[in-house]
Amino acid sequence: MNYGAIKNFDVANGPGVRVSLFVSGCTHHCRGCFNPETWNFSYGQPFTEETQDHLMEMLSSDVIQGLTLLGGEPMEPQNQEVLLPFLQRVRKELPKKDIWCFTGYQFDDDIMGRMADQYPFTLPFLKCIDILVDGTFQEERKNMMLLFKGSENQRIIQVQDSLRQGKVVRWPADLQREKELGIKA
Repeated sequence: MNYGAIKNFDVANGPGVRVSLFVSGCTHHCRGCFNPETWNFSYGQPFTEETQDHLMEMLSSDVIQGLTLLGGEPMEPQNQEVLLPFLQRVRKELPKKDIWCFTGYQFDDDIMGRMADQYPFTLPFLKCIDILVDGTFQEERKNMMLLFKGSENQRIIQVQDSLRQGKVVRWPADLQREKELGIKA
């Protein structure tokens, strides 16, 4: 797997101050994507052991709330498989850090409805994720007033609660913002 960028002290892709990893490779090709160069799976640099150590060092800072995965597409099967051991390491060594993941795949239809049965690493991957922002970016539904997402079709999902309850459980702050904006959930 390759990655396109690493951002330390990121405040745009989840709450608090974060470390963000922009993976390479995406098959969605959303019109209006802010990062189309990362569609190419070969874009950027290899995700090496040294890269992972560097990320762990950045994440260990007390000012960092957590890790955000975006891209490209972290939930592409080949990216999940490579990221899983790293996420498990983060969970083991830095259990108080939260992990957010942005994906164009739908949690219920694509991930739980297909990938979880098809790939042995999908459920363990999800067990490492606290929050999943799902859904492709839709330029015609773009809304700059939303929290941590680009278009009104996207959802911010509490993954562990969703797995326990067997249904999508939305992040309360996301639902509140949509209500304030008059967007139907």
